[in-house]
Amino acid sequence: MRIFCLICMPDGAPISKVEATKKLGAEVVLVPGTYDDASKYAKRLHEQTGATFIHPFDDLDVIVGQGTVGLEILEQIDYLDAVIVPIGGGGLISGVAFAVKALKPDVKVYGVQAERAASMLKSVENGGAVTLDGVETFADGIAVKTPGVNTLEFVKQYVDEVVSVSEDEIAAAILALMEKQKLVSEGAGAVAIAAAMFGKLPIAGKKVVSILSGGNIDVNILSRVIARGLVTSGRNATLEIALEDKPGQLLGVSQIISECGGNVVDVHYSGSDPNMAIASCFLKIGLETRAFEQTAETRKALRDAGFTLVER
Repeated sequence: MRIFCLICMPDGAPISKVEATKKLGAEVVLVPGTYDDASKYAKRLHEQTGATFIHPFDDLDVIVGQGTVGLEILEQIDYLDAVIVPIGGGGLISGVAFAVKALKPDVKVYGVQAERAASMLKSVENGGAVTLDGVETFADGIAVKTPGVNTLEFVKQYVDEVVSVSEDEIAAAILALMEKQKLVSEGAGAVAIAAAMFGKLPIAGKKVVSILSGGNIDVNILSRVIARGLVTSGRNATLEIALEDKPGQLLGVSQIISECGGNVVDVHYSGSDPNMAIASCFLKIGLETRAFEQTAETRKALRDAGFTLVER
């Protein structure tokens, strides 16, 4: 038996997510705005047509289904200290936390949100539901302005702590997953890893599971995310140097960068800044580096050689 299914998504949803949903046989309606706008539109359709409305997270059957993730974790790992779970509206963490705490109450359950969509975190801090004025994050899968009524109660009762991570931290986590685990994660899926990577939770020396909740990331966004992740993790850097405009200056700079182990990937020369002397120029150099320490070493070597670095 085939059942008609209409999925309402915000118009900013990744193309890959939209197309994958269509391939599964559903009809997709893209609604201008955020998840919350799409949800309101779906509820209006429900009222107008009488079709069954299935909430994506604030539905007890959905929460129970997502709780099986917690059961699988406990079945596969004998000893566990903590589970880290992404939070948007709270359905996934509600199910996971309930299952984990019911069977192993000593295991910590931590939730993570994007800083720019931290409705659950603010609601927990407030003691009641908070609706954000807006959400602005590339982690579209957890960009929810208001947590669920049921899910907020589950989180308050069963989740040990909720934290948030920045856009740059999420980007760095996506990059780390690609490089070290050969996994492609969307922003929403990578927030748990970001929280672990950037010391947001007390998990040092602990046995921890981080849940990756999705891999629907648009390739156009992915390239920008990688670029941001490289900068955040100290793998890319930009140096700007004020030079006397004469032959041999670029050679001297590039030689020092090479000796410090850096790789030049971009060079931009500017001699038109009205704030500098006529016989001077600015040299902006993009570098591939191993870590922040290597960039600091390169800066010091350039200064020691008499070059003037511009700090903006």
